[in-house]
Amino acid sequence: MAELFGVTHRTLHFYEEKGLITASRAGAMRVYTHDDITRMAVVSACREGGMPVAIIQEMLGAMSEAETPEEADAIFRNALLSCKRELTAGISTIRRQMQQLENLLNQVVPDYPDEDRSRPALGERETQCLQMMARGFALDRIAAAFDIALPEAANLEREIIARFGAANRSQAIAKALIAGMISD
Repeated sequence: MAELFGVTHRTLHFYEEKGLITASRAGAMRVYTHDDITRMAVVSACREGGMPVAIIQEMLGAMSEAETPEEADAIFRNALLSCKRELTAGISTIRRQMQQLENLLNQVVPDYPDEDRSRPALGERETQCLQMMARGFALDRIAAAFDIALPEAANLEREIIARFGAANRSQAIAKALIAGMISD
């Protein structure tokens, strides 16, 4: 299960402690059924989308009490839409804060170098990778999307980070957002 979803065994144990998934035991080994794997797929997708564990717990509880598959689907959809609204609000807040910082920088240091606005030339593949990075895709998902090995995906990410003169992935994404190279 850990390998299938790209998580650690500790993450699986945590999800079990929180009641998100269950496993039967065969000696010291955990055994997962098809239903457990399906449930983990939902949990994993929700976590990758930024949904907090507490919300996932509530959602799964409500879905298990649903009387029809359609009702369960509606509960799932509403939870996803709620999470999306919260993320959108967070993006708006970050943009407002970035604008405020930009205004302050221009007032305090009028000759503030505009290096953060530089737009490095990226190829199509690098641009696609940058967009996946901005959407929070892990390296294994980027590698799968491009059908390349994980080390090659890591190298692609490092090259993008270097092109922006950034120290890490988050900084490169922030610079790309400021430069208008990616959007939410």
